[in-house]
Amino acid sequence: MIRKDVATLTNSLIKRILILCFGLFIMAFGVAFSIKAALGTSPISSLPYVISLISPLTVGTATIAMHCVLITLQIVLLRKHYQLLQLAQLPIAFLFGYMTDFAVWAISPLQANNYFISILYCMIGILFVGIGVSLEVNARLVPLAGEGLVLAVCQAFRRPFPQTKIGFDCTLVILAVLISLFALHNIEGVREGTAAAAVFVGLTSKQVTRILFPSKHQ
Repeated sequence: MIRKDVATLTNSLIKRILILCFGLFIMAFGVAFSIKAALGTSPISSLPYVISLISPLTVGTATIAMHCVLITLQIVLLRKHYQLLQLAQLPIAFLFGYMTDFAVWAISPLQANNYFISILYCMIGILFVGIGVSLEVNARLVPLAGEGLVLAVCQAFRRPFPQTKIGFDCTLVILAVLISLFALHNIEGVREGTAAAAVFVGLTSKQVTRILFPSKHQ
């Protein structure tokens, strides 16, 4: 009986890890398509994208660096209440960063020759990120560092998650705009696609969850 229970738990864990990895892979391609669209990335990717434009770092490497900072902020905020299990966000950050660079390379031959194609790529990006978020959340392992910081702020300051998430996304976008204006003298990575992603990624994720994980809504 004990061996059977261990086997069941092991299989469940492997399944959840595979769901998480596939979700990160799909999400990485969503980021790549949003970059290719050139209509603005999602809020969480806006800052790494701008950093990649003003430094030798790739988008994936800049994403890893940002996630490391976010993990550090979680530790500072929660201190003794920080759960060591959340350090698993670190290898996930590296995996997602490498996947993002791969996805950017994989679709590099594609061209956005007109606004219609840009909109199409933007929509694909939003869809892929939404699917990825649904899979990542429903894998029920550890969150990405961005969501982890939002949860840490909620715990430390007793703030509701929705408002904190909006504040976090707005902060990233504002930082991306300010750094872009200072370093490039124009706004890069933040456009209408950023606003569309802020609205529709969450909605897409909810719909995907209803389809792929119907038990969550029973």
